[in-house]
Amino acid sequence: MRGTHGALLLGLAVLSVSAAPASADVRDGVDAWSRGAYGPAVAAWRSAATAGDADAQFNLAQAYLLGRGVPRDMPTAAEWFRRAALQDHAAAQAKFGLLLFDQGKRAEATPWLEKAVAHHEPRAQLVLGTMLFNGDGVARDWPRAYALLVRAAAADVPRASEVQAQMDKVIPIVERQQGLLLARDDEAAAKRPQLPIAPPPPAPVRVALASAVAPPSVARMQPARKPTQPPPAPVVASRGSWRLQLGAFGDAANARRLWTQTAASFPGANVSYVKAGVMTRVLIGPYPSRASASQACRAIRPCIAVNS
Repeated sequence: MRGTHGALLLGLAVLSVSAAPASADVRDGVDAWSRGAYGPAVAAWRSAATAGDADAQFNLAQAYLLGRGVPRDMPTAAEWFRRAALQDHAAAQAKFGLLLFDQGKRAEATPWLEKAVAHHEPRAQLVLGTMLFNGDGVARDWPRAYALLVRAAAADVPRASEVQAQMDKVIPIVERQQGLLLARDDEAAAKRPQLPIAPPPPAPVRVALASAVAPPSVARMQPARKPTQPPPAPVVASRGSWRLQLGAFGDAANARRLWTQTAASFPGANVSYVKAGVMTRVLIGPYPSRASASQACRAIRPCIAVNS
């Protein structure tokens, strides 16, 4: 981290060759590539790419990027990525945006990263989230930055958990809560497994961002408003595979402080502090079913029902 807001720095990873070919030529190229026959793979992809096949264009771009079967040629790689991206190829949109970002062309990179994020591409989530945190070529937006990093970390993108942990030290908890709610809504839109069933929260409110902010106390977390007709108390079982994740923190002390502040909302539940890389997850339960866990989730937000 560096600078007033602790700017985050990234190294960009290379995307793999497409494994879902759309034509016989692309399939033949993938088979050849997997055998290490890079020249025949490139020959198979080139004809399909010239004919407009987006998968072939993406794979041919990878060959030029890596210098396998053809001389390494970054401008040619970028051009083939661009052609595939124009056909709404999510991986190509992400890769083209990442190449532009790596070249310092932030304004040109942003729309392609946004397109890739709309397709739920996790590497684009990592880079765009970092840009939004730093205000690097885009307006600073910490809630959305945090939401994108939570999703990238959940997808096990290299460095995403580390970057999220750095954000935990700077972003106030109110804005992290907003980010978690945004992440939950976006994951629901992506139809990911193990999503909470609880009713969607109200739209998050954008917060005006000030200068550097010290790490906030978790005690500022506010419980959700009580419904007019309180639901019956959730059932906590002696056995069960369902638990509630109340948050994940880079500082384990904050994880324990969160439970101190919220334990009264979950009578009879047990708490576990589970390490996930550099993060400490707060899990409570067990609950006998997803329905009972989701019902308990209504006691406080953010909260996610997970099958552990």
